[in-house]
Amino acid sequence: MRNDPRLQEIAEKLDGGERLGLGDGRVLFETPDLWGVGELAGGVRRRMHGDRAFYNVNRHLNYSNVCVLSCKFCEFQRKPGQAGAYAYTVEQAQAEAVEAEAAGATEMHIVGGLHPKLPFRYYTDLLAGLKAVAPGLHLKAFTAVEIVHFARVSKRALRSDFAGGVRSVLQDLQAAGLDSLPGGGAEVFDDRVHREAWRGKIRSDEWLTVHRVAHELGLFTNATMLYGHLESRENRLNHLLALRDEQDVAIDSGFPARFQCLIPLPFFPDGSPLEHLPGPTGMENLRTIAVARLMLDNVEHLKAFWIMQTLPMAQVMLDFGADDIDGTVVWYDITKVQSEDARPTHQEVSVPVLERTIAEAGYTPVERDTLYREVVRDGATGKPSLRGSADRRLIPA
Repeated sequence: MRNDPRLQEIAEKLDGGERLGLGDGRVLFETPDLWGVGELAGGVRRRMHGDRAFYNVNRHLNYSNVCVLSCKFCEFQRKPGQAGAYAYTVEQAQAEAVEAEAAGATEMHIVGGLHPKLPFRYYTDLLAGLKAVAPGLHLKAFTAVEIVHFARVSKRALRSDFAGGVRSVLQDLQAAGLDSLPGGGAEVFDDRVHREAWRGKIRSDEWLTVHRVAHELGLFTNATMLYGHLESRENRLNHLLALRDEQDVAIDSGFPARFQCLIPLPFFPDGSPLEHLPGPTGMENLRTIAVARLMLDNVEHLKAFWIMQTLPMAQVMLDFGADDIDGTVVWYDITKVQSEDARPTHQEVSVPVLERTIAEAGYTPVERDTLYREVVRDGATGKPSLRGSADRRLIPA
């Protein structure tokens, strides 16, 4: 039973296949009937994915925390020579990849800071080196922010041809082994927040251009939204609508790839220059993920990233629109307050725990690869293979 009659009007739009607008989004954020919003989002999620909820066996590699930027929300970055600063050698990264593939991982998620001294050759060597020792791993690597940084350090002509410089970098990375792009670095698409919280990082139009070029080249990508800091709810809605518009471009233009998944990320204030802020509440987390599912109608998947949302919250989010809780992860440094020894943070969850988490929430766990194709495991060896064909549409929206 919905307590706000405005939600009934939105429900009728959804039932009629009508796209929600900015005004509808405002209602979804403002209404006191949070459970009604969750019910609407859960209904859309079930129409898209039934009772299935996805996870993957992956490993994160944060190759360096050295960064030229000083984003106010970030506790990950270090300056060159600062205590705790690190950068992997290609050989160190290869050792991680060998271990990951031996443990059954199908994906390596690779991101890092904007290192001022690493040449572009480092990144192509990194990808080629990983493919050489672990050819079965899908390499999902480098945010749009990193791609633009690579274009600068390799002296591509960004000022005269931004898209062309990005395309050249992406093509070189593809040739070295890049398989897809993650969604980091989007933060919130708003000039005011950009100036106040991450001045110096690429603008929203540049972030979107990187992903458009990636889609044109056949690289599937994800998108993130960092919320609960200096932005407003209106900023979040505009962010979602900008992503929706960009997805329309990919679909209408017939690009071979598009956004696969949105990952809303709650802001963690501790240890950052914005630690005076409270960060989002659990209720705000639920509302935000539900609004994202309802507004972003052309992006197939919505992730409750358990590392930042927690496993119990991810379970509830499956009823509020999410259909994915991410994977085994193993090492993840981005959101922790780092110690001076900069040892990676062990945050592994096993497959049985992920499957139990999903099942306890009332859903059927499905292991997927990076492109949302269903993975099956050999009963004797545990080796992964795809169910049916290699068509990425195997798990339909």
